[in-house]
Amino acid sequence: MRDSNCIFCKISGGEIPSKTIYEDDEFRVILDISPATRGHALIIPREHYANLYEMPEDVAGRVMILAKKMAGHMTELLQCDGFNIVQNNGEAAGQTVFHFHMHLIPRYAGDGNEEKLCWNHLELSAEELEDIFRKLKQ
Repeated sequence: MRDSNCIFCKISGGEIPSKTIYEDDEFRVILDISPATRGHALIIPREHYANLYEMPEDVAGRVMILAKKMAGHMTELLQCDGFNIVQNNGEAAGQTVFHFHMHLIPRYAGDGNEEKLCWNHLELSAEELEDIFRKLKQ
């Protein structure tokens, strides 16, 4: 299913031109038009899922397999020093396009983004940590 108002549906369907570096029946991988670093790319499913929560587990698994494949390929060819694989769900997490996508971000020593892909660390009490643990433990 596609959303006719979704820019990523249009890109993944070929209606809007992109710098496609990989595609198959299920995914398109494009260079990001507003990259964080040289080679920053996006994995976009051809089907519309607003976020990870809507995506079937088998598709989510194949996205990760493709991310691993692309990260290795890009690292080899771009000679980057590291790699971020980032996926945001919801506005509070930084998602701006509500079609699932995964960022593939080659990292280079001294690329200036060291602080931008990090977060502030919380200081939790032992009681707070224990409370969270009890809630999440299965």
